[in-house]
Amino acid sequence: MIVIQKQQKLLLFVLLISAICLPFSLYAQHSFYPEIHCKHFIYGYPTGTPTTNDLIIRDIYALSSNDTTKLADWVAYRLDKETVSGNAETTRNWKVDPWLEDKETLEPNDYKNAYEKLKVDRGHQAPLGSFKGTNCWQETNYLSNITPQKSELNQGPWGKLEEKERSLAKTGNVIYVMTGPLYERDMPVLPGADEPHKIPSGYWKIIVLPSKNANSLKVAAFIFSQDTPRNDKAIDYISTINEIEKRSGLDFLRELPDNIEEKIENSNNEEWVKGKF
Repeated sequence: MIVIQKQQKLLLFVLLISAICLPFSLYAQHSFYPEIHCKHFIYGYPTGTPTTNDLIIRDIYALSSNDTTKLADWVAYRLDKETVSGNAETTRNWKVDPWLEDKETLEPNDYKNAYEKLKVDRGHQAPLGSFKGTNCWQETNYLSNITPQKSELNQGPWGKLEEKERSLAKTGNVIYVMTGPLYERDMPVLPGADEPHKIPSGYWKIIVLPSKNANSLKVAAFIFSQDTPRNDKAIDYISTINEIEKRSGLDFLRELPDNIEEKIENSNNEEWVKGKF
């Protein structure tokens, strides 16, 4: 099931999304945000995106699509054993997101000669390989879920981190993942694109293992440059949620009590991450 509305039309969006999400309430802290409790979100969805963004919620992931960059400011998804375990013969069949206007997203032809010129892949944010247990895996190939990601990063530490996510899920864990781009320096644009867009200079990823006690949440936060070498280890790019918030302008886990949120977002959970990653 898919839901999409401009974020500034909050009241209409709330009415539409209530059919697939749990009950919500309004949250006020400088701004009003609908509390959308869908399966992809843990302690709230990321906020801080432009009001012109499109919030899209699908069965296997959710994202906030940016009209200016033509890419998602964040993508969120939930993985479990059933989701990642399956025999689906997945393929990379790139498509325009049918729930975005043409002017709001890139097209398959925009990536023409991208690897030859820039050494970038069509990098999935919600990974294609993590949804073989679903019948919706094709939706990961919508270009709203894709960014121009350097091959060295995409096929190196980023890909290995996605494998770790699947390993955690296969052993019986439920995990929540949020991921997105950073724009901290100018980058060359896609040589075949015929509309304005931006290429990220880096990426962030947050992995959360839920717990009955919010104090016991386990999180792993990472920040990568686009130029990260293929053979580097993901553990070398460990960070904190607080650092990601500072650099991305987003707010995560905002439904947690303030004291717990501050503790979790400022911890790099290094010992746990070393044990798991």
